Amino acid sequence: MSQSLRVLIADDELLARKRLARLLSALPDVEVCGEAADGEAVLAAARAGGLDVILLDIHMPGLSGLDALALLPEDGPGVILCTAHAEHAVDAFEHGAVDYVLKPVEAARLQKALDRARARLGAKDGQEPAKGQAPGSKGLTRLPIPTRQGIVLVDPETISHATLEGELVTVFTTQGEFLTDFTLNELADKLPVEGFQRVHRRALLNLAHVTRLEPLETGGYIARTSRGHSVEVSRQSARELRRMLGLRRGAEEEG
Repeated sequence: MSQSLRVLIADDELLARKRLARLLSALPDVEVCGEAADGEAVLAAARAGGLDVILLDIHMPGLSGLDALALLPEDGPGVILCTAHAEHAVDAFEHGAVDYVLKPVEAARLQKALDRARARLGAKDGQEPAKGQAPGSKGLTRLPIPTRQGIVLVDPETISHATLEGELVTVFTTQGEFLTDFTLNELADKLPVEGFQRVHRRALLNLAHVTRLEPLETGGYIARTSRGHSVEVSRQSARELRRMLGLRRGAEEEG
């Protein structure tokens, strides 16, 4: 049997705390170690030790959940934000949250979040980070992408490319396409360095998904992905790509 996760429930609403306590009581290998109704109480409980995970609301009196999250030590308990407000997800992940669960919290979704918290605890004990982990994600293997429909958590390895059309960026993955308010620069900063290349001022490309490079008269390429998409590679980026892949200089560049 796995060691029980020691969980603190933090929410200023009594009914919300009771609901979470009821959900946790039905899950295996979980121990509720206490409750808190404000950010100061959360920090006090974290300082006292004996916690693995905090289920943390955002809107609380005094310190907000995000304020408390920012003040927790890096080696402190993992934090799962439980809130009705989707717009704070990016800030939460940038401060090291394990997961971000929208209310009303469902048992299956809560279980997934706790599984991620348990995986992070394993990483702290010396296990290697999961393949494809984005830098700065502090143990997360999912990249939070804000979209018009909410926050989508995407495995970076499933992203084939991203393109800018008008004012919005579309992220193409093996699961579908997502419009996001991220700029290409912001997206590139959050993705693993290996494999992802800025191939055009309007395109970001994951080389792991490229099956063919077709030369253009301009000296660039059209990159074909495994799902049949086409991505333009600029002439300057094509030169860098050839150096990376060990290819000879193309005849289209002569002269």
